[in-house]
Amino acid sequence: MPTFIGDYVCKADSKCRVVVPASFRKAMTGEGASVFVLRRNVFEPCIDMYPLEEWERMMEDIRAKLNVFSAKHVAFLREFCRGTQEVEMDGNGRVLLPKRILADVGIDKEMVFAAQDKSIQIWDADTYARVAMEPGKLSALAEEIFKG
Repeated sequence: MPTFIGDYVCKADSKCRVVVPASFRKAMTGEGASVFVLRRNVFEPCIDMYPLEEWERMMEDIRAKLNVFSAKHVAFLREFCRGTQEVEMDGNGRVLLPKRILADVGIDKEMVFAAQDKSIQIWDADTYARVAMEPGKLSALAEEIFKG
């Protein structure tokens, strides 16, 4: 299972194809390694890009916690999966990003592919710069999360 590291500014071509950064492509190995699942992030105006294997692992965890006879659970799953899209890297290392999902998060052409351990976030470049946390805030958050 891949671990992604780094963040990279990328530009889509006129058909909304974008080259996946070389270090991310290098991390992808095994069967189905060229397939990703895209979905709008739950909290932020960005796209979550999961290798298919990681998406399937996450969906197994979600299924284990859901009761299909609970209206709230069914509504959560429907909204969580709304607009998901499977994409495949072509031989040139490009993925075709659907215009609809790019528009949903305000990405025009210049974007940032940002590593998130086992997944990648795709941000509008200007938005990504604006959400950067100041070092003091990051250290306070780290202390809060990792107390004890």
